[in-house]
Amino acid sequence: MAKTDKAKAGPKKKKKAPAASRTLVPVKAKKSGRSGNGAGFDSLSKLLEHPLVAELISVGAIAAVAAIADHNVKTRTGEGKKGSRKALKAAGTAAASAIGKRLMSEVDEIEKASKKATR
Repeated sequence: MAKTDKAKAGPKKKKKAPAASRTLVPVKAKKSGRSGNGAGFDSLSKLLEHPLVAELISVGAIAAVAAIADHNVKTRTGEGKKGSRKALKAAGTAAASAIGKRLMSEVDEIEKASKKATR
């Protein structure tokens, strides 16, 4: 067979006109509703200083360290799963679970207090 027999059959694409015929329009920066004075950063730093947020972060960190320690103990004795990926996944799961439980307990306490206040 010749090379020409293997060529693709079908319509050929037309070449596009060069882009030089277009007129370029300057782009203006869009103004978002935010001010550039760092108000968002200040709000975020105030949120991080809140005692509940600090407690949630510490609960999550403790749970993550405990999960990593538990994973290492199991792998040294030959039991359990090996690999740092699985240890990190277990640590993330433990941290998220601990934070979720602590946050839900706070929400429950707030709901109980609001019910008592409305009675």
